[in-house]
Amino acid sequence: MLIRSATDADWPHVWELFRLVAASGDVFAYDESTTEDIARRLWFDAPTVCYIAELDEQFAGTYYVRPNAAGRGSHVANAGYMVSPSFRGRGLARTMCEHSLDTTRQLGYSAMQFNFVVATNVAAVRVWEACGFSVVGRLPGAFRHAELGFVDSLVMFRTL
Repeated sequence: MLIRSATDADWPHVWELFRLVAASGDVFAYDESTTEDIARRLWFDAPTVCYIAELDEQFAGTYYVRPNAAGRGSHVANAGYMVSPSFRGRGLARTMCEHSLDTTRQLGYSAMQFNFVVATNVAAVRVWEACGFSVVGRLPGAFRHAELGFVDSLVMFRTL
């Protein structure tokens, strides 16, 4: 697997995956109303840094790192990950998370926080915990799951 910095030529692949994941309604707060312009600002444009995962020379997934907050909170990173459905179950999320932790260290962050991990996304919670994250908060019924209705969202954190 190759993980590399995204280029403008990668945006169409990222946008296609973003739309697919948002429409699923089970892992991200983004939904079908998220426009391409908003998605690009969230996932791709500075101060965000975006990375692409390729497997067998094919686009397999993406992640971003950006400050979780401005000013006095800018030393804490935030990240998001998406794996293309045809590449799931191959350890890409964990590999991208580990890569993102190295990236955040290189960028000078001292911690990383996930603000809105859907509690029913058991696979993601397991991966993030294996990468050293802890659940530091639970937001009851904060996520409107497409099939399950209102489910909890987790705040996860780790120092670097």
